[in-house]
Amino acid sequence: MSPSTAAHYVAESALLPQGFAATVAIEVDGEGRIAAVEPGSHRPGTVLRGVAVPGMPNLHSHAFQRAMAGLAERAGPEGDDFWSWRETMYRFLARLGPEEVEAIAAQLYVELLKQGYTAVAEFHYLHNDPGGSPYADPAELAHRIVAAAAASGIGLTLLPVLYQTSQFGGAPPTEGQRRFVLGTEVFLELVSRLAARHGRDPQVRIGIAPHSLRAVTPEALRDALAGANALDATAPIHIHVAEQVKELRDCLAWSGKRPMEWLIEHAPVDARWCLVHGTQSSEAELRALAATRAVIGFCPTTEANLGDGIFPLPAWLDAGGAFGIGTDSNVARSPVEELRWLEYVQRLVTRRRNIAERSPGASTGAALYRRALAGGAQASGRAIGAIEVGRRADIVLLDVDHPALVGRSGDALLDAWIFAATGNPVRDVMVGGRWVVHDGVHLRETPIADAYRAAIARLSP
Repeated sequence: MSPSTAAHYVAESALLPQGFAATVAIEVDGEGRIAAVEPGSHRPGTVLRGVAVPGMPNLHSHAFQRAMAGLAERAGPEGDDFWSWRETMYRFLARLGPEEVEAIAAQLYVELLKQGYTAVAEFHYLHNDPGGSPYADPAELAHRIVAAAAASGIGLTLLPVLYQTSQFGGAPPTEGQRRFVLGTEVFLELVSRLAARHGRDPQVRIGIAPHSLRAVTPEALRDALAGANALDATAPIHIHVAEQVKELRDCLAWSGKRPMEWLIEHAPVDARWCLVHGTQSSEAELRALAATRAVIGFCPTTEANLGDGIFPLPAWLDAGGAFGIGTDSNVARSPVEELRWLEYVQRLVTRRRNIAERSPGASTGAALYRRALAGGAQASGRAIGAIEVGRRADIVLLDVDHPALVGRSGDALLDAWIFAATGNPVRDVMVGGRWVVHDGVHLRETPIADAYRAAIARLSP
């Protein structure tokens, strides 16, 4: 879905790395890259109506969970938590086939695009058929994710997941986890095949995702990292870590270390890594992690939905840590909602305001948006996240006539969008130089929605 010819645009206002600028000429080459950016330009070009901002990367998604959003909101007999939600998820995914996986992912990606996400890191752990056996092509479901991304036009970082055990210490997987399990050699062969098939596509990046310390043994983690490095020493590496109190206690019982503490001491964590959640982390761990230059992936709406707890954001910011945002279980599909939740829960805990930006007079909305752009781009392993020469042309146009944005400009517009907008002021969306959303409507919205409805009908009891 990349353009075949170069294009020239002029944005009345655009968010550039140095801040907002007026009358910005943007040249996009035939490969979907930004070839030139000239603030204050008088060059001719197609005028972009509205304010241009970089599209937001979504650094953590489980696409199939979009179709179960809302199905776990019933009280159980003994109280509910992450672990009871997980059992609901296992029962749901037992019915999913390849067509359903693709249809659900495509629908999700359309929804993400319409809200201003232009890239997604898909933490893909659904590998086997419902009985736990491999498909004739072991990459069948991974190919379905790539196809869904291509159909929607979203940029993709595909993260095949290594999942082998049910608990710290190597306990065997449960029946509900049989669709996730791959041997390490099979996993590395899957990653190799995906990289060979999609490695030249600028809209796709292949990385890896050891699921969590409870789902891989130290030996499997070591071997997977070595094998992945042999394929691509720059590939992104994502892992769930320190999400739940029970996980923290179980890790301490197994190793005498907290999850993040163990990972930093035993794995070569660096700027390629994204540690997702980190909810149960100490200030000492966060200082050590920040020194590695790894990114933490926040998913505030899912973390709230699952009762994970609240990440100690002030400590992470004080340590100079980088972060991005993700939709995880996809109960929400808007970057604004993730950023708003990220800030607001901190305000509730601290009984203070403007937690993410404490410089006098500086914009909290702009700080959140810019940091999430940078962290999301780093975690995605792709040249995205900025309107800048050499980056992919992933651009979102905000409607300045939307009631929430009328009369706002510059950083004040970001504050209004993130903290005061109801409805959606995203009007047009470009990904890799190609317009995929126009006037709030995705170009393939109807056929993708029809396929999604058909898939849900097949899944209904």
